[in-house]
Amino acid sequence: MPLKIKIMGFIKSFFASCLGTIVGVIALLFIGGAILSVMVAADSSVSVASNSVLYLNLDAPIAEQAIEDPFAEFFPGESQPIGLLQLKEVINHAKTDSKIEGIYLNVNYIMAGISTVDEIRKSLIDFKSSGKWVIAYSDGYSEGAYYLASVADKIYLNPEGQLEFNGLSAEIAFFKKMFDKLEIRPQVFRVGEFKSAVEPFIREDLSEENKLQLNAMLNSIHDEMLSEISEARQIPKAKLKEISDEVLVRLADDALELKLVDELLYDDQARGELRALLGLDEEEKIDFIRYAEYKKNSISLNTSSNEIAVIVADGDIMPGRADNGVVGSSTIVKEIRRARNNDEVKAIIVRINSPGGVAQAADEMWREIWLAKQQKPVIASMSDYAASGGYYLAMACDTIVAQPTTITGSIGVFSVIFDMSQFLSNKIGVTSEEVKTGKVGGLSFTRPMSEMEKEIWQTQTDEIYETFTKKAAEGRGMSQEDIKKMASGRVWTGVQAKDNGLVDVLGGYMDAVEIATQRSGVGSDYALKYYPQPKSLLDQITGGWQEDVRADATKEKLGTLYPWFVQWEKIKKYEGAQARLPFEFELR
Repeated sequence: MPLKIKIMGFIKSFFASCLGTIVGVIALLFIGGAILSVMVAADSSVSVASNSVLYLNLDAPIAEQAIEDPFAEFFPGESQPIGLLQLKEVINHAKTDSKIEGIYLNVNYIMAGISTVDEIRKSLIDFKSSGKWVIAYSDGYSEGAYYLASVADKIYLNPEGQLEFNGLSAEIAFFKKMFDKLEIRPQVFRVGEFKSAVEPFIREDLSEENKLQLNAMLNSIHDEMLSEISEARQIPKAKLKEISDEVLVRLADDALELKLVDELLYDDQARGELRALLGLDEEEKIDFIRYAEYKKNSISLNTSSNEIAVIVADGDIMPGRADNGVVGSSTIVKEIRRARNNDEVKAIIVRINSPGGVAQAADEMWREIWLAKQQKPVIASMSDYAASGGYYLAMACDTIVAQPTTITGSIGVFSVIFDMSQFLSNKIGVTSEEVKTGKVGGLSFTRPMSEMEKEIWQTQTDEIYETFTKKAAEGRGMSQEDIKKMASGRVWTGVQAKDNGLVDVLGGYMDAVEIATQRSGVGSDYALKYYPQPKSLLDQITGGWQEDVRADATKEKLGTLYPWFVQWEKIKKYEGAQARLPFEFELR
């Protein structure tokens, strides 16, 4: 190759490299500037005009604590997650803010459990106790959305909208046929007639025992909802039951005639009613302040040295670090231990929203809660779920507070080991052979278990159940035999659990806070602090990027098989010894 060509090639490569570096630096400066501006904006409070209205659009996923999205304001069209505990703080702050006249509630379909909705209702009722008003408007109310809206002073519905009021249902998916087709054999070990968590793997429909507990649970929750709506709307409960059972509400006119709503209005007409409440002229602008903005003003600034530590356990119970939707035992143990040994922490609230998970991980957290209880008050506050492994955490506490509609109990254990030998051999042509030194080999999904191994696993499952019920009995001050009468994996609502002694108090999060302050003797001089702490801005950005890269790489490799991979990853959580809710479902 001529020297001239080599030199020209070098020059091109050099300048291309320089140009790439320059572009990279500019991009980094741009991104850094954007991040800095977001951080500054996130820390700055928002000016609230007099005669303002807090606008709550709750058509978004609601979790115990939402991970703050620092770039949310750049994508206003997207539904941003809402943290229940933050939302309650916002409503409480608005109650005493002289510049806020009332709340305009807009909700079509609320993405939250019934107990979460009830927590929001309680906050709105408390807000109204200050003499301020709540107005609800929607183009159409789902069952849960109407339950929330029923607390409003006035409920408006679009004239062409609909209102769902036909009771609750729960649908459970079964995988047996899929496993049969794939030749995957779940090897199941369980304790108790109600421990039906494994039914989706071994049946094509609900067992009679599962139907029994589901019907009892749904009816208990629905009865509580009807009682609350009856009180709010001054409609006899029996009439509401008739409306629901007979599906008497089909159109907007039906909802108006049956007094479920106050008026049928379009959005501009509803805003006209707001202007009248605010004393504004017809063309005057309403000063709305949205939740995302107002929460910047509502962060608790209490700097009391008396801390109430709120440990949030939201998601599946797993070993390791906590993450979004995962109650990581090592993280929660560390946080409880820190609170236990911190003299400024006067009491601990364990806020539980979990269907359970890995039994050993639950036991690790139980131990740390039990140790903390020896030093200071520890209160359990149950959200939508505190079942099985979730109840395992609660039973170590001094006092258990549950919502009437909380799904709890499910004191039981099961184990699942998947035999995939036929799938590997017959479907994808992979075989294997094991060499071992004794009668029992390593735990493997490449072969079926021997009778001896099955016996070992069943014995282990029985032993974990004995430990679970013994510790539950100690925590509740009952005999193990009495606990077993409520156990066997049976699921209860908060009301039922209170009646049978599994729960101490029916109430919400703030009731748990009140008990914690009373037991610790701090009175009104306290600061609530939540743990684990939210991820830093940098962690959110880098962590989210890494997850996206991993997901994209997996999708590219698996192609059309990717949805099956996602489903399998979910099913794999059930492998091993589990203290988990007997089913996954969504009330609707």
